[in-house]
Amino acid sequence: MRLLLIEDDASLGSVLKRALEKHSYGVDWVQDGESGLAAIEDLNYSVVILELNLPKLSGLEVVRSARQKNITVPILLLSAMDNPMQKVEGLDGGADDYLVKPFDLDELLARLRALCRRHDGRPQVVLKSGNVEIDPAAMVVRDASGQVPMTAKEFQMLMLLVERAGKYVTKSDIEYALYSAESAVESNTTEVMIYNLRKKLGSDFIKSVRGIGYIVQ
Repeated sequence: MRLLLIEDDASLGSVLKRALEKHSYGVDWVQDGESGLAAIEDLNYSVVILELNLPKLSGLEVVRSARQKNITVPILLLSAMDNPMQKVEGLDGGADDYLVKPFDLDELLARLRALCRRHDGRPQVVLKSGNVEIDPAAMVVRDASGQVPMTAKEFQMLMLLVERAGKYVTKSDIEYALYSAESAVESNTTEVMIYNLRKKLGSDFIKSVRGIGYIVQ
């Protein structure tokens, strides 16, 4: 699942990016409103986390511009000001949620999960494929033998494959979803994680066709 973080505070942005990546999100981070709006227009994100007070374009201007262009990505606003009128203005401008700084990371993660569920139209929080069951909220994977240990990146890759069950997912799709744009990715990283997931979930759980991609049923 890929997020766009638009935050001009370098310290907070860096901390949030690392924290979200540790919780299996791919994160692109930009530091001004113009760059943020360009990224929203050009790329496909699951959620946008948007600071209200930004250089070049304010967060509110970014929200309004995105909605005027019929871009429906969920947007979570961040602000250091707990101002009711500012909240109303942001939500009426097209944002989906509003969080006041400072905030607890667990609350941010819960709000992100809720936004993704509402946007996808998925009231349930447990995904299933064959005898494999995934609880995204708890980041737990189970099969017939019980809980299966996963690294954060393995969990994120498994989520991507299961959410697109029945469709091939290319190597480039996986790398885009799991890694930031500026990250250097080893050429065999995807193959190694696929190998590890097959060891944990069974050799037939993930099928592949050379030159096309990977699929789970």
